[in-house]
Amino acid sequence: MRSGAKIGIITGVSLAVLAGGGYGAYSLVGGSDSDAPQGKKARTVVAEPPSAEQATAGAKDFLEAWAAGDLAKAAGLTDDPAAATTALTAFKDQVKPSGLTLAPSGPATAAAFASATGTPSPGAKPTGSPSAAATPSAAGTDSPSASAPASPAPAGVLMGFKARAEFEGTNRVWDYLGFLSVVKMSDNTPAVHWAPSVIHPHLGAGEVISTQPVFAPPGNVVDRNGKALQGASLTPTLLATLQDNARKLQPAQDQSDAGSGVVISTADGKGATDKLFTIVEPKPAKPFKVTIDNGLQAAAEKAMTDLGGKQGSIVAIEPSTGQVLAFANAPATGQNRAFLGLLAPGSTMKIVTSTALLEAGVNPDTVVPCPVKSSNPKAIPNSFPDAYPTNTLQQDFMISCNTAFIDQGLASIKPGGLTSTAKDIYGIGLEWKTGLPNTDGRVPDPGANKDEQAMQSIGQGKIQMNPLAIASITATVQSGEFKQPILVADLPQQKAARTLSPDADAKLKAMMAATAKDGTAKAVMNGISDNAGAKTGSAEATGVETTNSWFTAYRGNLAIAAEVQGGGHGADAAGPAVASVIKAAGNR
Repeated sequence: MRSGAKIGIITGVSLAVLAGGGYGAYSLVGGSDSDAPQGKKARTVVAEPPSAEQATAGAKDFLEAWAAGDLAKAAGLTDDPAAATTALTAFKDQVKPSGLTLAPSGPATAAAFASATGTPSPGAKPTGSPSAAATPSAAGTDSPSASAPASPAPAGVLMGFKARAEFEGTNRVWDYLGFLSVVKMSDNTPAVHWAPSVIHPHLGAGEVISTQPVFAPPGNVVDRNGKALQGASLTPTLLATLQDNARKLQPAQDQSDAGSGVVISTADGKGATDKLFTIVEPKPAKPFKVTIDNGLQAAAEKAMTDLGGKQGSIVAIEPSTGQVLAFANAPATGQNRAFLGLLAPGSTMKIVTSTALLEAGVNPDTVVPCPVKSSNPKAIPNSFPDAYPTNTLQQDFMISCNTAFIDQGLASIKPGGLTSTAKDIYGIGLEWKTGLPNTDGRVPDPGANKDEQAMQSIGQGKIQMNPLAIASITATVQSGEFKQPILVADLPQQKAARTLSPDADAKLKAMMAATAKDGTAKAVMNGISDNAGAKTGSAEATGVETTNSWFTAYRGNLAIAAEVQGGGHGADAAGPAVASVIKAAGNR
């Protein structure tokens, strides 16, 4: 079956099968000659081709019987009456034409058939062409006697015909070109070699042809405000994928918008469909509205352009709904790394670690010393040389003290606790259906490996994230509840197992707000720290000297995360990118 075929354009049939190649001689009475009734010899297909007169007569008689609705007679004029009866009856009952005209158009060439069906035209006469002989193995045949010994394949004569179907309630007529192959029987009579493609050249084994509701293709893509969507990162390929995925994920379309058409589909209804003819036009499609905000999208695109050639990505989410307001990549036409990238998120992960610590009874004002090196077997230092033995958890968060989070994490969070917190509260590890392909964040269970547990508490080790995941984590803190990111408003959203407790959520907000005002994010968030919170991050990558820059923040009903490969500290590259989008948003 070929998707998107148009009326009169014939595609999708194996020439060898249609033209008569690929099967040996077989009986039409029972499965073999020994099954024939006493005194009546079974008719078999022979290798010798029919004469031109026989081929013409065989095609004409079959088409006349089919058009007249005498399906038993038409099926009896084929080399597989049982299969033909089933298929012709299904066409009558499921396509439901009110009238059918079938006119022979004479012999067809192999090249014409190949061209009409979209298959390569052979440079030399192929095995299985109308005039070629072949000796295939019985296992490769589709005849009723596929288990019979191989014999010289019969040579069929390829014939064309013109089909016209009419339908009740409309003056539209469906015209298409058809092909069939006529073979010679042992009683010196012609027969149409039966194949599903006799019904229509697109129809193949395991497929059905029927009249079904059809809908207009999606209209123009517009942003959340109804304006034509703009953005270099919103490539035609991504938008086409989004429309296709949304169609599959959204609730069933309003049937009042449907027209009707002749469609080929897989028998199980799960495969792609091939609309052959529109009987009744559907209502025009409404514009395809996405959650993107053109203004924020432009700001996100500029933030990536301003990276000066560095690779990076950024995502903005509306916390109250989970709707993605903008996403951009650098380069714009490369991988959609905002959704598909997998990188260690560095200290932005301390938002999740802090959540686990708060739930374990550690409070923002609890003293959590910040030593020079961590206490785990493979000691890890900070990015600064000094120790702060009297620091509280909130102060450690503000200065992004690795050693404090490692030591307190090992003491207070059970192995696997970070994994469950990330999944149960923040939805990390659930299968998100955003509308575009996305890679879920990964927080694997470290088991008994203390070094891996230590690394995970600061967003290193085997933890992997992308800006979509980190922006969603920040949005969850802002709103107090996980709302799975989506790009089309009515897509289904996964739910997390539980929400943040109001107490823990308030403490997290306070820690992020302090970081935006007086911590590592202060310089970046200067002037935009009201009703806001932030967290910086820098992540090491194997074999790379300069760390990857991460930054996430919320302000009002907006949460943003960005990463810049080789961008250094979080406030160096990713931070300015996030801040620029926040400023563009104003007071959302």
